[in-house]
Amino acid sequence: MRKRIVVTGIGVVTSIGIGNVEFTRALKAGESGACTIESFDTSLYSTKFAAVVKDFNPEQFIDKKKLKKMARFTQFGFASAKMAIEDSGIDLSTEDLSKIGVITGTGIGGLDIIEKEEQTLLTQGPKRVSPFLIPMIITNILPGEIAINYGFTGPNYAVTSACASSNNAIGDALRLLRSGDADIMISGGAEGAIVPLGLAGFCSIRALSRRNDEPQKASRPFDKERDGFVMGEGGGIVVLETLEHALNRGAKIYAEFAGYGASDDAYHITAPEPGGRGAILAMEKAISDAGISKDEIDYINAHGTSTALNDKTETLAIKKVFGKRSYKIPVSSTKSMIGHLLGGASIVEFAATILTMQEGFIHPTINYETPDPECDLDYVPNTARIQHINCALSNSLGFGGHNASVVIKRYVK
Repeated sequence: MRKRIVVTGIGVVTSIGIGNVEFTRALKAGESGACTIESFDTSLYSTKFAAVVKDFNPEQFIDKKKLKKMARFTQFGFASAKMAIEDSGIDLSTEDLSKIGVITGTGIGGLDIIEKEEQTLLTQGPKRVSPFLIPMIITNILPGEIAINYGFTGPNYAVTSACASSNNAIGDALRLLRSGDADIMISGGAEGAIVPLGLAGFCSIRALSRRNDEPQKASRPFDKERDGFVMGEGGGIVVLETLEHALNRGAKIYAEFAGYGASDDAYHITAPEPGGRGAILAMEKAISDAGISKDEIDYINAHGTSTALNDKTETLAIKKVFGKRSYKIPVSSTKSMIGHLLGGASIVEFAATILTMQEGFIHPTINYETPDPECDLDYVPNTARIQHINCALSNSLGFGGHNASVVIKRYVK
C-alpha cells in the first residue's frame, strides 16, 4: 500500500498574524492585512498599498549575525520553519537527519537585496557590493539555511513556478516521502517582494488594485467591482511525515496530505487559458492522486486573486470539474485577507485550510459585495461559516500557466 503522509507542524508569517493562533483568529474574524506602504515613497506609484507583515521581529527567530546575510523572503521562511519544527514536537536528537529534507518555493527571491546592492554598485562602485549578494538572492538559499541550521542532510532544493511555487514544493515533498527518500520533509515557501522595484513592476502590468483610499477593501475576489490583486508578503512552512513515522514518535497530527496535481496552460505568460484547461487538469490530477471521488471534496480554497481574468476562469474550471455540485461546495479566498504572497501564497493557503478545518469553520472571502454573473458560486461572503470539513482542495495558478492543486483530508486512523 502507498504510504500515507500527514502534517504534524505548521508555522506562518502573514500580514494578519504571526504564528498559528493569531493567524487562525484573524481568519475567523475576516481581517484584512492591507495598509498604506510606509517603508518607501509611493507618491509616483499608481498603487500605494500592500498587505505588509507587521510587528515581525526576526531576531526572535534568527541569530543577529546571520540575519544580516538574509533577504526578507529568507527571514520569513526561516522563522516559519522554526515555528513549524517547534510545533511538530520533533526531538531531532533521536532522528536520522539524513532522512529529513527541505523543499521550499519562492517566485522572486531576494529582490530587496538586488535593489539595495544595485544602488551600492551605481553610487559606490563594484568593490562595495556585498560579497554575500549572490547567496542572499538565490531562491535555494532558504532551504539551504534551514538545513545548515538543523543539520538536515536529506533532499534539499527550491522550486520556482510563480504563484504555484509552494504547492509544487510540498507536492514534491509528498512524492519524496511516499518513495521512501525521506521520513520527514520541511516544506513550504516565502516571498518578500514589496520593494520599489517589485511594486513598480506589478503596477506597470496593471495587475494591482488602485483602491488607494480604502486598502482594506481592495482585495475582493469574485466581486464584480474587483480591479486587481493586492501584493502581500510572508511565508509558511509545514512539517510533513509518513504516517508510520509520526505514529511511532507519538506526534499530534493536523491532517492528511492526500493528493497533488500539477499542469500548465501552455497558453500565455500571464493570462489564464480562457476555458480553464490547466486548472481543470491540476484539480483532476490531485483528486485522482488522493484516491477519492469528486463528491468527497466539501471545501475549496481558491486561488482567488481578485483579478478579472483569474476569478472567472477559476470559477469556470471548478464548474467543469464538479458540475452541478459545484454550487453546493463552499469556495473561499485567503487572498481577500492577506493579499497575494506570490510564491509564498499557496503554502499559507494550505496552512489556512488545515487550521480552519481543525477549528471547525470556513474562513470568509471578505469584501464580497457585488455579485458577478460570471462568478456565481458560494464564496462564503464576508463572514466565517461554522462547518465541518472532511476533505478540501486548494488551488494555485501562476504566471507562465503553472497550476498546482492539493487535496487535504481530515486525519482518520
